[in-house]
Amino acid sequence: MATTIFRNGRIYTGDSKHLFVQALVVRDGIVHDLGSDADMLLQYGGSDATVVDLQGCTATPGLIDSHLHLGWLGLTFLQLDLSKARSKDEMLFLLKEKAQATPENTWIQGYGWDENLFADGGGIPTIEELDQAAPHCPILLARICGHANLVNSKALEQCGYHRDMEVPAGGVIVHDPVSGKPTGMLLETASNLITKHIPRPDYDQLKQSLRSSIRYAMAHGLTGAHTEDLRELGGLAQTYRLYDELINGEELALRSNLLVFYPHMHELRDLNMTAGYGNAHVQIGAVKIFADGALGRRTAYLSAPYADDPSTSGYPVHEQDELTELVRQARELGMPIAVHTIGDKALEMVLDSLDQFPAVAYRDRLIHTQILRPDLLDRLKHPHRIADIQPRFLAGDFPWVMDRVGQERIQHSYIWKTMMDYGIICAAGSDTPVEPIDPLLGIHAAVTRKAPGETHDGYFPQEKLTMEEAIHLFTLGSAQVTNEDHVKGTLSRGKYADMTVYSKDLFAIDPDELLSTKVMMTIIGGTVCYTS
Repeated sequence: MATTIFRNGRIYTGDSKHLFVQALVVRDGIVHDLGSDADMLLQYGGSDATVVDLQGCTATPGLIDSHLHLGWLGLTFLQLDLSKARSKDEMLFLLKEKAQATPENTWIQGYGWDENLFADGGGIPTIEELDQAAPHCPILLARICGHANLVNSKALEQCGYHRDMEVPAGGVIVHDPVSGKPTGMLLETASNLITKHIPRPDYDQLKQSLRSSIRYAMAHGLTGAHTEDLRELGGLAQTYRLYDELINGEELALRSNLLVFYPHMHELRDLNMTAGYGNAHVQIGAVKIFADGALGRRTAYLSAPYADDPSTSGYPVHEQDELTELVRQARELGMPIAVHTIGDKALEMVLDSLDQFPAVAYRDRLIHTQILRPDLLDRLKHPHRIADIQPRFLAGDFPWVMDRVGQERIQHSYIWKTMMDYGIICAAGSDTPVEPIDPLLGIHAAVTRKAPGETHDGYFPQEKLTMEEAIHLFTLGSAQVTNEDHVKGTLSRGKYADMTVYSKDLFAIDPDELLSTKVMMTIIGGTVCYTS
C-alpha cells in the first residue's frame, strides 16, 4: 500500500476534531492519518514512504468550484478577450484589430465586454459601429454575463434576419424604438438564431480547449468543479466522453460533476445515466435550467420593476407551467435540478415548482440567488436545497447594482452571512468565464465585500464572512451539493486526500493579501497535480 506523508505545513482540515495539523498521511488516495510531523514520520516514515515537504505553507481541503463552465472557458482561449476593455472605443479598437487579421466571411467570436466598466460613458457599441469595425466578418460578442450578445449586420444576414422572424422563447432581438431597426443587441436565447450558423470546433479542437481549461483550473487550486458544458461540447454523450478521456484516460484528475442542460434530458434516458453516474473523478450532476437572465441587462426577473427603469421587471425564461413541466421531467428521471435564479420573482417561481414534487436522492440547487425577499428565506432553508452563490459577483456588480434594484431591495441582496446564519446550505463558485476562475478572488469578495483596489469598509459589511466561513463555501459546502460531504470537503480520516496549498497563511494575513497569494500545489487523491 503506497504511503505519502505531507509534512512541515500548516494544514487547516476543516474538521473540528483537529482543526490544524502539521502533517497528513495518504494511502491509496485517502487520508489515512494526520497529526504532528514527529508522530506521522515516526509511525509511517518507513523506507517505502514518499515524503513531500510543504515548506511551511498553509493548506486547506481542496477547493471545489460549485458552478462554472469549463467547456466555455476552454473555447474563450480561442476567442477575442474583451474583458479588459475600459471604454467603448477600446472595445471597438480590439475588434477592428482582430478583424484586420481575419479573412473575409470568417466568424469573429469575442467575450467579456461589460459596459458598466466603460469610463468614457460612451455606452454600448451600435450596430453601425460594429459594422465599421468589422465590415467583412460576421461577429458575435458575448457580454460578461453571457445573457446578452452583440452582433453586426453580417451576422444578421447569416441567420436570414427579418423584422417578423420568430425568436426562441425567452429571447429578445432589441430594436431601436425610433427606427425599428435592430441595434445589434440580442438578449438571452435570441443568440441561438446566430450560434447555429457558426462553424463548431471539431472533436480534437474541443478536446484541446477542454484540456487547457482543466489544467488552468488546477493551476488555480481547484480539486473539483461542477461544470455545465453540453451546449459548448456537443451534447451529453460527447461531453461525458471528453471528460472521461481527459480525466480518467489522461489522468488529469480534476473531480468533475457534469450538469445536464435540460434539452438533453432525453440523452440521460437513452444512455441510462442519472445523477451520480460515473466514478470519483467524473460524475453526472443535476439538470440545468434557466429561470431568468442577469441584472446587467435587466433580464433578471424581479417581483417589482427595476429602480432605474420602471418600465421593466425583467422576464422569466419559462412561464410557470413550463418550468413546472421541466421539473416534472427531471423528477421522472430521478434527477435533481440546478436552476439559474438571480431575481426574487424567478426564485419564487422555481420554489413554487419544486414544492409540487418530492425531493430525490441528490439536492436541488438554486444558482446565484442574488436577490432574496425575506419571505423566501424559509422556503430556501430546506435539507434538500442548496444556495449556489458566486461571491465574486459582488466585486463586478457593485456599485451599479444598487441603482438597478434600489435601496430597499439591495438590503436583501448578496446576503450570504444572513443565509448561512439562517441555516441555508450554501456552496460557492465563480461562474467562470463570467468571472475569473481564481477561488481566492471569490474568497476575497466574501470576506471583504469589495472589489480589489477599493478602500472602503465593504458594501453592507454586516454581511462579511469570516475566512473559515468563506473557505467552507468552497470546500464542504460545495461537497454537500453533490452528497459527497462524506468523502470530500474536509481533511478527515477516510476522505479523499484533496488539498490546496498556498504561499501565504490565509488565516493570518490581511484579507487584501489574498490578492497576491499564490497557489503552490494542487493535490488530488494524494497526487500533486500542479506545482508552481
